[in-house]
Amino acid sequence: MARTVGEVMTSEVVEARRETSFKDLARLLDRHRISGLPVVDHDDKVVGVVSETDLVRRQAAQPGHVRVRRLRTPAPPRSALHAPAAGHAMTAEELMSSPAVTVHPEQRVADAARVMERHRVDRLPVVDEEDRLIGIATRRDLLRVFLRTDDEIRQDVTDDVLARALSLPPGTVTASVRDGVVVLEGPLERRSDIPLAIRLTWRVDGVVGVVNDLTFRVDDTRPPEHHA
Repeated sequence: MARTVGEVMTSEVVEARRETSFKDLARLLDRHRISGLPVVDHDDKVVGVVSETDLVRRQAAQPGHVRVRRLRTPAPPRSALHAPAAGHAMTAEELMSSPAVTVHPEQRVADAARVMERHRVDRLPVVDEEDRLIGIATRRDLLRVFLRTDDEIRQDVTDDVLARALSLPPGTVTASVRDGVVVLEGPLERRSDIPLAIRLTWRVDGVVGVVNDLTFRVDDTRPPEHHA
């Protein structure tokens, strides 16, 4: 029903090592037309991520070569104090953002999208139970899940939620979908089944909203009445 990161990730990953140089990183990004890549150690465990932004930011922090006539020498900018010495080749270990934000292949795509948004990153290295790199999930990979057609979404809600999870006879409850918004309409046996139906529908890939037009026959959420 809900697709996992392992189903949408890219298995062939362009990666760097701690010792990969600035120039080699730039070449990798340019050659493969990507905006970032994971950095792994000798055990293929992810130790960080390097992006185009990291390279540009570090390059901009280098002391300039423009000659300017000044009456006095100002204090050096803070970034220059931490810039590498002349002749020092920057490596991935010095440039990367660490620790890396990672996900596991069994996680839901929707959860991975929330992780991306929370940490404001464009890619997530996918790791196994030992934190070894097995793939990469980008925003584009995750976005494909939310580009499903209304017919595909309706079929999943009908088959996976109404028929399989709730065991409803065909036609008892109908699901109509427009622009990713699902409308559930029809009677359920118990009132307590309504929140479950809504929650399961939200878990279907591509769903962006759920409208509840469900009714119930028995209100099992009220305490039983006691008669004297």
